[in-house]
Amino acid sequence: MHRFLYALFIAFLVVVGGEVRAEVIRVEVESETVVLNGRAFGAYGAYELLEGCITFGIDPAHPMNARIVDLQRAPRNENGLVEATANFAVLQPVDSDRRRGVGVVEVSNRGGMFSPSYFNRASTSSLDPSDPEAWGDALLMRQGLTVIWVGWQWDVPRDGDERLRLQVPRARHHDGSAISGLVRSDWVIDEAVQTLSVAHRDHVAYPAADFDHPDNLLTMRTGRNAPRQTIPRARWQFARTTDDGVTVSDSTHITLQGGFEAGMIYELVYRAEDPAVVGLGLAAIRDVISHAKYDADTRFPVEHGIAVGVSQTGRFLRHFLYQGFNTDEQGRPAYDGIYAITAGAGRGSFNHRFAQPSRDAHRYSAFFYPTDIFPFTSQVQHDPRTWQSDGLLAHAHHADHIPKMFQVNTGYEYWGRAASLIHTTVDGTRDMALHPNERIYHLASAQHFPWQFPPPEEMQQETDPAVYRGNPLDQSVNYRALLVRMVEWVDEETAPPESQYPRIETGTLAAVEAVDAPAIPGLAFPKVMHTAYRADYGPRWRTDGVVTAQPPRLDSPFPGRVPQVDSLGNEVGGVRNVGVRAPLATYLPWNLRVDAPANKNEMTDFYGTYVPLPTTKAKKEATGDPRPSIETLYDSRSAYQDQVQQAADALIEQGFLLPDDRERVVERAAQVWTWVHEGHE
Repeated sequence: MHRFLYALFIAFLVVVGGEVRAEVIRVEVESETVVLNGRAFGAYGAYELLEGCITFGIDPAHPMNARIVDLQRAPRNENGLVEATANFAVLQPVDSDRRRGVGVVEVSNRGGMFSPSYFNRASTSSLDPSDPEAWGDALLMRQGLTVIWVGWQWDVPRDGDERLRLQVPRARHHDGSAISGLVRSDWVIDEAVQTLSVAHRDHVAYPAADFDHPDNLLTMRTGRNAPRQTIPRARWQFARTTDDGVTVSDSTHITLQGGFEAGMIYELVYRAEDPAVVGLGLAAIRDVISHAKYDADTRFPVEHGIAVGVSQTGRFLRHFLYQGFNTDEQGRPAYDGIYAITAGAGRGSFNHRFAQPSRDAHRYSAFFYPTDIFPFTSQVQHDPRTWQSDGLLAHAHHADHIPKMFQVNTGYEYWGRAASLIHTTVDGTRDMALHPNERIYHLASAQHFPWQFPPPEEMQQETDPAVYRGNPLDQSVNYRALLVRMVEWVDEETAPPESQYPRIETGTLAAVEAVDAPAIPGLAFPKVMHTAYRADYGPRWRTDGVVTAQPPRLDSPFPGRVPQVDSLGNEVGGVRNVGVRAPLATYLPWNLRVDAPANKNEMTDFYGTYVPLPTTKAKKEATGDPRPSIETLYDSRSAYQDQVQQAADALIEQGFLLPDDRERVVERAAQVWTWVHEGHE
């Protein structure tokens, strides 16, 4: 009935009111430059880079914008639209007749650009048209893609003009008075400091509105779930300490008498005013692709659209789908494909009052923000504890507007971001069926982001065998291959590989305590994983997007699961790369805080662990290492290389490695062999 009424409403607007145009008000191209002096990229020819500003006009009265929190309280232009302006860049073939017609919109992570490094192997994140290092091996261009970057996040750091950002209005009551509300910040302190910024990392903060408001509360605790201790108000103030040691009043910093103690978690709740209309970022990502697909006057026309996000913006894309933004104001589908990388089970702070989009969620930082919250799966499931039935795609306005979807996670997301919840029941006892448009790929044993090889010596822990913080298993080859698979799926209707992820029914997904971990000397497996809770953010959270309970009240957790491992400790289930199929090491997707002042058994954000195998039986026995030695796994280096090549060929056949990348992975494996046998075990 909801969909029928919506369709009727759109038809009424078109017939009675004419064409509805409220997505993109204007596009200002400030520069237009040919890339690499006109170098041709196969059949698609030379590429150009457009850069400029784009202004969106969002209609507060339109039903497709009804879920944008505080949109009704934002200032409007003379046409009754709420405006938001972003900087943008577009990479496209110069010759319009040679364009493939597939647009890839990168939902930038905290204002940066990841597509050049993730897909082109660029060594710099700039878009310098004349710098070959900025374009790497040009996979994006060799595929004939139009790549679109546009700002969507209001609070990105103000450390340079090169970041992508969205300028959004602030909301006020209809009588013009300020809207106030609660904002929360938290910090894990591993080194004693005097001053803390209330912003997450280096992002833009909401200033404290009233230094003396009784809601302002600072607490400390010794662990993630430890009881909070209130710090007397007389001991702290909104201020910062200058380099000269002078304390000055500051609405975006706090200082504490005696300083903030290493080993503690501090949490601040305070009153702020004038919330940003954060949800306009969702509309901007929707409307930029609709402009490219449907506006006859666009400077960057495409026929199909794919949105790609990594980490924060992988979560953004899950949020985008959940809140029904893949239908534009005209009732047309926005994206044909969604490629969410390392999002885990999360969504995020992308559309509520006083939202801080930078806030994420890990096992031991950024605690209890509305990130890992029900629902988790694409299909609708019922939570008997709360009597809620919901799913990631439950709010799609049209069934045929559900895009093709890749959800790609590493082992880190299972341990550090509760990724198992996207394909298990709420009680964690059974596997869930996936949506027909959905593929889930688990990159076994990889950490959150690709890491360098060889690992830096300063990341080595003082253990025998050697243990390194940072996991160099190369999953970047999978990201590239899966981008091509998504483009083929959207553009040519070529089905991608079947989902590959650990399952309860096959025994490849297990409770933490059931992981059959090898007892490697000097290395402890985690006893806990990141936990998602049934969290109560107050009575206005679900209806209005307003948080009134800070911190939230936590109810029972959702049981998470992690991948099972083999005798070396490498994960089974999912996509096993060359380094796991032809192993010279144990690749662990998690890392413990062993050098922290407290809670050493908790996990480090983002990083994995790398433990090379002993090269000989004698070295194995000398350290008591239960894992096999390299000399017992391979008769010779040649035998190892044969296994590497077979592994690479299998990955190509399965669709998880491009033929162009075969030489890279074979050479990388040879480097690992040499490095390990030079004594780095």
